[in-house]
Amino acid sequence: MTTRQLKLGAVLMGVGGPGQHATWLSPEIPGNASVDIHWYIERARQAEAAKFDLVFIVDSQFITPDSPHHYLNRLEPLTLLSALAVSTSNIGLVGTLTTSYNEPFNVARRLGSLDVISGGRAGWNVVATGDGGTAGNYSRDEHFDYATRYGRALEHVNVVKGLWDSYEDDAFPRDKENGVFLDRTRQHQLNHKGEYFSVVGPLNIERSRQGHPVIFQAGDSDEGRDLGATIADAIFTHAPTLEAGQAFYQDIKARAVAQGRDPEHVLILPGVFPIIGDTDEDARAKEQAILGSKSFERALAEFGRPFGWHDFSQYDLDAPFPEVGDLGDRSFKTQAERIKALAKENSYTLRQVVEVVSTSRRSPFVGSALTVADEIQRWFEGRALDGLNIHTSVPSEFARFTDEVLPILRERGIVRSEYESTTLRGNLGLPVPENVHTAARADQRQPSLV
Repeated sequence: MTTRQLKLGAVLMGVGGPGQHATWLSPEIPGNASVDIHWYIERARQAEAAKFDLVFIVDSQFITPDSPHHYLNRLEPLTLLSALAVSTSNIGLVGTLTTSYNEPFNVARRLGSLDVISGGRAGWNVVATGDGGTAGNYSRDEHFDYATRYGRALEHVNVVKGLWDSYEDDAFPRDKENGVFLDRTRQHQLNHKGEYFSVVGPLNIERSRQGHPVIFQAGDSDEGRDLGATIADAIFTHAPTLEAGQAFYQDIKARAVAQGRDPEHVLILPGVFPIIGDTDEDARAKEQAILGSKSFERALAEFGRPFGWHDFSQYDLDAPFPEVGDLGDRSFKTQAERIKALAKENSYTLRQVVEVVSTSRRSPFVGSALTVADEIQRWFEGRALDGLNIHTSVPSEFARFTDEVLPILRERGIVRSEYESTTLRGNLGLPVPENVHTAARADQRQPSLV
C-alpha cells in the first residue's frame, strides 16, 4: 500500500476569472496574460517546481461584455497545452473540451496527439456545456436540453475511449530489416452506431505511455454526478464547507462503487482560491479587498449567466425575487435551481440574492500559512477531498502557497517531495487502462474451466 497523498492542480486564469475582477490591475499581471504563452509557460514551470500534478485550462465558447476578463480573450486549450507540453517535463496538461459542440473523432485525435507529444501527460475535462448561447456559434437555434446534453456526453466519451484503443501497444513493429511497419492484426475499426454518433474509425494515432488521457469531469446535478462516477478518473467540484465536501465525496465514491469501479480511482479535486497572509487577520483583509473589488452592477450582470445570461437589471432590485419559471433549464440548471430555492426559502429580494451569491464562494482556505495548511490537512484526512485545484493568477500570491504552505504539508507527509512518474496517470496513482482488444485476445487464450 502506498501512502495516500494530496493531489494538486493549478488553474491558470491569466487576467482573472470569476470573483477576480481587479486581478488584472496587479503590476505582476501583463494586460494580455490570458493570451501570452510566455506567461502560461512561467506559471506551469512554477507549478512544476512545486511538484503539482497538473495545470488546468478552463474554457467556454460564448461570452458577453460582462464575462470575466479572462473569458473575454483567451487561448484555445489544446493549442495552449501543446506549447506547455514542450516547455515542461512532468506536470499534467488538462484542458476543457465540450461534448455538446465537438465530434468524438476530432476530440480523440486532438487529445491523443497532446498525449503523445507530452509523453503521457494529457487530460480531458469533459463538459456538456452550460452556456446556452453557445448554440448560436454552432449553427443551432437552441441549446441541447439537459437530457440530451448528458446522453451525448456519455456516448461521446465512450466513443473517444474506443477510438483511443484503435491500435494495440505492439501495432507498430517498425521492422526495417523485414520491411514491416504495421501489424495489421493490431489495428481495429470501432464501427460505432449509437443514438447520437456514428463513427467507423480507426483513429490514426497510437496510444501514449499512459494508455488514455486522464478523464476529468465537473457536474453537481444527479446527471452530472452519475456521469462523473461512470466515466471520470477525477472530478472537479466546489465545496463551501468541510461537511459539504464530505457529503459530495461520499456520494461520488458510492456511485462509483455502484458502477463496479474502485472508488480510490475516482479522485475528488475541489477548486479553491487560497489566500495567504502574515496573520489570519491579514489574509481576511486581503480576501475582502479581492471580493470587494466587484461593483454591484457587475455582480448583477454576471448573475444572469446560470439563467442563460438573462438580464436581471430589468427588475426592481428591492422587490421579491422575480418568477423566472424554467429559465436556466438549458443553461446551468442545477445552479439556477439552487438560486431560485435560496430566494424562495429566505423570501429574499433580487438585491439580496445577488449579494449572497456574489459572496458565497469565499474560500475556506484563508489565513496564515499554518492556518491554511492545517485546514487542508483537516479536509484531506476527513475525506472531503483527494486533492485541490488551486486558482492561480498573481505569481507572488501563488508563491505564498507553494513556498509557505506546501513545505508544512510536505513535512507532514501529505504532499510529495518528488514526482513518482513522468505520466499524469502515474503521478495521480491511476492504473493504465488495458487496450480492450488486447484484453479480449488474452481472454480467448485462457483455457476453459468447464
